[in-house]
Amino acid sequence: MDMTASRSPEGAFVLSLVGGVLILVGSVVVMMWTFGGMQAWAGPMGSMMGGYGGMMGGIGFSGTGVFSGMSFLGLIAGILVLVGAVMVRNRPEQATTWGTVILVFSIVSLFGMGGFFIGAVLGFVGGLLALTWRPTVTPGTQA
Repeated sequence: MDMTASRSPEGAFVLSLVGGVLILVGSVVVMMWTFGGMQAWAGPMGSMMGGYGGMMGGIGFSGTGVFSGMSFLGLIAGILVLVGAVMVRNRPEQATTWGTVILVFSIVSLFGMGGFFIGAVLGFVGGLLALTWRPTVTPGTQA
């Protein structure tokens, strides 16, 4: 049996990585919707049923600027969650710092849909795991 120390927070890394990918994918989906790439999927009734600026009127504002800003914010947050995940794995001695980055930008990603909200939750849990992680030392090893 191999008795070694846990040298990096693997759970925090995996959850944050998956969360960051979902946040990026969610942001790209919102960008595609905002800039017209997916509006055709709504069907012929999509623009008539009061979609964003459809025949029956929008929500009272042009959603393009708001949604493009939200998707850009989500894109930046997703990138920073991914960077934080990689850094938690590569520099476990700085797990508290990178866990904080992951936690903050997972919360920020909620303004840009948060990776279908699942990505934000996974990033949030991964950030908490990184914040609470301490290297485990078994007898006969040094930290």
